[in-house]
Amino acid sequence: MAPVMRQGLGMRATARTGAVRRVARAAVVTPRAVATPSKPPTAMPAKRSKVELIKQGSDYLRHPLMEELTTEATSISEDAAQLMKFHGSYMQDHREKRSFGQGKFYQFMMRTRQPGGAVTNELYKTMDDLADEYGNGTLRLTTRQAYQLHGVLKGDLKHVFSSVIKSMGSTLGACGDVNRNVMAPPALYRNDPAYPLALKYAEDIADLLAPQAGSYYDVWLDGEKFMSSVRESPEVTSARNDNSNGTNFEGSPEPIYGQQFLPRKFKIGITVPGDNHIDMFTNDLGLVVMCDDKGELQGFNIVAGGGMGRSHRNDSTFPLLAKEMGYVPKERVFHAVKAIVCVQRDYGRRDDRKQARLKYLINDWGVEKFRKVVEQYMGHEFEPYKELPPWEFKNYLGWGEHGDGKLFYGVHVVNGRLRGDMKRAIRTLIDRYEVPVMLTANQDLVLTDIDPAWKADVESTLAAAGVRPVEEVDGLEQLSIACPALPLCGLAIGEAERGLPDMQRRMRALLEKVGLGDESFVTRMTGCPNGCARPYMAEVGFVGDGPNSYQIWLGGSPALDRLAEEYANRVKVTELEEFFEPLFYFYKSRRNPGESFGDFTARTDFDLLRTYQKMYVPPASVPRLPRVMVEREVFEQLAATAEAQNTTLTELATEAIKAYLSK
Repeated sequence: MAPVMRQGLGMRATARTGAVRRVARAAVVTPRAVATPSKPPTAMPAKRSKVELIKQGSDYLRHPLMEELTTEATSISEDAAQLMKFHGSYMQDHREKRSFGQGKFYQFMMRTRQPGGAVTNELYKTMDDLADEYGNGTLRLTTRQAYQLHGVLKGDLKHVFSSVIKSMGSTLGACGDVNRNVMAPPALYRNDPAYPLALKYAEDIADLLAPQAGSYYDVWLDGEKFMSSVRESPEVTSARNDNSNGTNFEGSPEPIYGQQFLPRKFKIGITVPGDNHIDMFTNDLGLVVMCDDKGELQGFNIVAGGGMGRSHRNDSTFPLLAKEMGYVPKERVFHAVKAIVCVQRDYGRRDDRKQARLKYLINDWGVEKFRKVVEQYMGHEFEPYKELPPWEFKNYLGWGEHGDGKLFYGVHVVNGRLRGDMKRAIRTLIDRYEVPVMLTANQDLVLTDIDPAWKADVESTLAAAGVRPVEEVDGLEQLSIACPALPLCGLAIGEAERGLPDMQRRMRALLEKVGLGDESFVTRMTGCPNGCARPYMAEVGFVGDGPNSYQIWLGGSPALDRLAEEYANRVKVTELEEFFEPLFYFYKSRRNPGESFGDFTARTDFDLLRTYQKMYVPPASVPRLPRVMVEREVFEQLAATAEAQNTTLTELATEAIKAYLSK
């Protein structure tokens, strides 16, 4: 068999794409559409959403996109826009650039696909140049370790896409109803084999699930064959082609996806034991690299069914955490991944896109039934889930050692928007030292492979551009992420990227006011309930529910292993201090030693919190109360009782004295 070639970093289509497509078209085989019964149970055909029909009639994502990209219009049709997503781009309307009487101001956002956030020196330079020449002058770092390039006009799309491809990058599958960018913690610790393994398997799984039919090259390179020097792993090719359990579409140019691809987006993350940098439990599928004491790879723990998306005032939509599936030895990991994807392909809903994610299938079936069906598709049973150490979130900011004599430096990028002097300073270092970078899941950027002799120059170059060292970045800011929201996202109903910095400054002032100036917690903000910045995992999550208004979620954990819960609706931006000051005072007075704000709100009844908010009177407006002396033994009994009843000493002592006096 001729070797399958990678389409640049993370893209991996075949060099034989055109030939494969021609053979498929000449074949007599007509693959049955996914999730369409061969014998419908009724006289009516199975109901499918409009997007399903668009995919099925597109000739594997080609038409009408190819035709519409050649027109003089500044936009494309809805059908073409749906297909455009699979190629890694959204058509957007810049709401703040509309002119009176001129209608919408159309432009395009391009998203790259970078498994594990790894970016070569060449690709970084290409993206930086494209941002200045064809975008809005900024680079956006996403919450899934990829780039977004905003402001591209339709007439420039082919040049922009082809430039990325020829720089060993990819946008294929960055959006759309396929596997999205595969996440992994930055592979910075080279003396710990688990981290390089996580990156390797992120790339391999991206290969396994990359669309194969060749439309990407037909659209962006006019069918030109493009060869990468990086070959796809033979094990990946074998697993994709293996149909021993009937998972594939025989004779189809898309053996896994078929002509309708998946019901909805599919997200995968892979990490190492204890490191939850990637928010593993928010993914449709999560894997944990399991090595023995010698650092040799043995297999993978697998979880499935996570997802953040929901809709306001629709209780049938909700965020969920991934559930434990079990363990597989390394030889079966690709088959296990493929089996889970194929079960979702065949059983995920295609009539209602709000119910089409894997989490709803598992929630409907239950974990046991889902596991059994996956085992049938895989041809093997899962082994028991292996024990893991406690999870923690690592932000990878500041200086660190690779373990091979080289250094890395994590640069904080406010809400992922790389612009201005910071953007120019980083480009200067990239040009001067020819280093690659890694993008983090917290929207930051890590310069890697730094010689220790360069350290002082790196620091001075960044300082001259006004880039703050990590020690000067507020803890609230370090732990925060936000989606782009307004003015470009068509789903946004509120600010996020532009709104969160001011909210954080005000929250820091409040914390200092109540005597909690050293406290920080995970804060996330989105402009709509779809959850791109994973607000439902935050200790404090802001979810846009109207103009200058947010739904507040509380109770996520610092380790990102517990869902937050909806606490309040329609909290106005102008009410921030009034809303949070009572909560911060209550936290200060009732918390356990070392307890985080998220852990405190998770264990405290929300009705009690709301009652305290209503009754709260700022300390400055409360007259000093008279003191009563009591014996030490009585005081200790009061303190223990107050703790057990979740009340304050003042409240308990007042009630006890009132009860005694009323006798």
